[in-house]
Amino acid sequence: MKTLITGGAGFIGSHLVDRLIKEELEKIVVVDNLFLGKEANLVDELKNFENLKIFREDASDFEKMNKIIRTEDINVVFNLAVIPLPTSLVKPEWTVDVNIKITNVLCELLREEAFETLIHCSSSEAYGSAEYVPMDEKHPLNPTTPYAASKAASDLIVLSYYKTFGLDVAIIRPFNNYGPRQNERAYAGVIPTTLRRILEGQAPVIFGDGEQTRDYIYVTDTANAMVDIYKNKNTRGKIINIGSGKEISINNLIRIICQVIGYNDNNPIHKNPRVGDVRRHCADITLAKELINFKPKIDFEEGLRETIGWYVKSLGGDMK
Repeated sequence: MKTLITGGAGFIGSHLVDRLIKEELEKIVVVDNLFLGKEANLVDELKNFENLKIFREDASDFEKMNKIIRTEDINVVFNLAVIPLPTSLVKPEWTVDVNIKITNVLCELLREEAFETLIHCSSSEAYGSAEYVPMDEKHPLNPTTPYAASKAASDLIVLSYYKTFGLDVAIIRPFNNYGPRQNERAYAGVIPTTLRRILEGQAPVIFGDGEQTRDYIYVTDTANAMVDIYKNKNTRGKIINIGSGKEISINNLIRIICQVIGYNDNNPIHKNPRVGDVRRHCADITLAKELINFKPKIDFEEGLRETIGWYVKSLGGDMK
């Protein structure tokens, strides 16, 4: 198998590269414009797998993607390239245009038989705030940000190509991923942002009352699920939630981070709620259990310790 990963130098994408290397594939190709991705995320992978190739290109460019996919004789594409949620709050039009264009490009190339299979990465943000929990794949789509709308639209585009042209596609809808290599600077998530602030001697920040909840899944569990979804043909034409099935409030999340890292001055700074912030998320992973026998291997506190250890080493500081 010759595989291409869009966004493969990013957080989840680089962990997917790690996972695919274990499959002893003939070739792995990464396409990443390094908007959020980092070449450093793939340094070890380049040493460990001689048939890893990296193209610094924009996955929304049809001609460039067509050339790469056909020249490299790609079989399967994992689509993880994305402009993230925080960017959509300051550059909404660009975020929507790029995210949808990436999906359009890959669906068209699949329709033109440039490759065989598309595994498309969605986001739980497409659901918006939970109308009921746990949230199964039939939960209404009610995106609250331009990013979330672009992900919902992209999912519908992939499904439309499946229904119209009978293409070999599946959609993974991860909830909140965390782990090593997650971007900790611009457009960062709450866990790396909080760790960076603590390691720099600053208090954590909580937006709103902190009672909003998230379902956190360790990044390697998501990477494993992506590979399993590709391997199981019974996933085709379906959207599949990947999460822990447990919810945690931001207040509790910050408390646990402070406890694990040994930060005693736990007086977080409270700021106004963020625009478009969903109130509650908790995944129903019944379908994933049925289709790929999915079960998260890393519990939250174990994963958090691994994550903290990586950031302490990466950012500097001492974990007490």
